[in-house]
Amino acid sequence: MKFRLATRADLPEIVRLLADDHLGGSRERYIDPLPAEYGAAFDGLQKIGAEVILALDDAGHVIGCLQLLVLPGLGSLGKQRAQIEAVRIESALRGKGLGSQLIAHAIARARERGCKLVQLTSDNSRQGAHRLYERLGFKASHVGMKLPLG
Repeated sequence: MKFRLATRADLPEIVRLLADDHLGGSRERYIDPLPAEYGAAFDGLQKIGAEVILALDDAGHVIGCLQLLVLPGLGSLGKQRAQIEAVRIESALRGKGLGSQLIAHAIARARERGCKLVQLTSDNSRQGAHRLYERLGFKASHVGMKLPLG
């Protein structure tokens, strides 16, 4: 297994992973062809310097992904931070340590880019993911809130 940055050609497999759970199954549209919104979002992430990191098996099959964004900030003396979102491991491979490896790789990339903090968001219903993040040293230190805009 190796890690690499995603390309636009990886979008179908990324969307497949995003749709492969109880939340994603209701909000993602894994169809052929993919809705154009996914391509536009990928292009937008590339423009702002986001990294979508994939874990690959030896055959080049996408088995995991996450979105890593480096965010500048004014607070804490201009501390730069990394935001991790959309962490997914193929359902048949969960529980084998791949998520830990993927997150560790993302943290290393954040350090390389000068980040002093890594933060992530996770839906309240993802209790298994929360246990993983806590084992990796993340603390539930803030309350996150969302406002859907339609």
